Amino acid sequence: MGLDPPLALASLSGESDAEWARAGDDYAGAAFLGGIAVDAESRAAVREMVADRDRDEFLPDDPLAWIDDQLDALVGSAVDLRAGVNVRATTPTAVRDAAAVCADHGAIVEVNAHCRQAELCAVGCGETLLSDTDRLSEYVATAAGTGADVSVKVRAEVQSVDLAEVAGAVADAGADAIHVDAMDSEGVVGVVKDAAPELVVIANNGVRGRRTVREYLAASADAVSVGRPSDAERVLRRVRAAVDEWTDEAEQPGVAAEAGPPEVGR
Repeated sequence: MGLDPPLALASLSGESDAEWARAGDDYAGAAFLGGIAVDAESRAAVREMVADRDRDEFLPDDPLAWIDDQLDALVGSAVDLRAGVNVRATTPTAVRDAAAVCADHGAIVEVNAHCRQAELCAVGCGETLLSDTDRLSEYVATAAGTGADVSVKVRAEVQSVDLAEVAGAVADAGADAIHVDAMDSEGVVGVVKDAAPELVVIANNGVRGRRTVREYLAASADAVSVGRPSDAERVLRRVRAAVDEWTDEAEQPGVAAEAGPPEVGR
């Protein structure tokens, strides 16, 4: 499951729909829509988040129809992006149903083992899956059984979680990619790649320009993703230029990777 170019747009709750993805088509190779809660328990948690906090979230009446409609709008709009959908779920059945819709569109289903909001964790979504690799692996295997490509979105710096073990478990279960929010532990990207070299490793967090792109790719990431500033064209332009530079240099033996100057702003 390669990305060409090796740059993705990471999902942003309540923002990442087909229109958002199309806006980044000139720069990215993939875009993950969502996150979208796909079963009753996860949807109840999201409604609680919306009620208690100043948050934008996707809460369509029928989440599977929303996925289908958004992928129709994106895949059928002559963009070059590979589409994906980040899903929150409390059961493997819900993941399977969402994955089946993604498979029909040739899209990636991304299992959300990343969100850390208390409401989602209370019902067993998000980062709680990192501490329950048996359940996470069941989600992945069920999704893979639909024929969809499967990514797993994870985060570093979760207490008592070894992401190398998580990566190995989801690879064994049939995942194609692991999307790593490195937090402040950039070195974890290489650890994950070493643990599961067969996975496409997408590195996320702080990707703004040349320095971070080169740092992650030098650490053996296969691709990088842009999160919060994914709607900022100047950031996407800068990141894409850095990705292209790295790719060009990788085709020239003997050219060493090096970090660039720090990035500032969006």
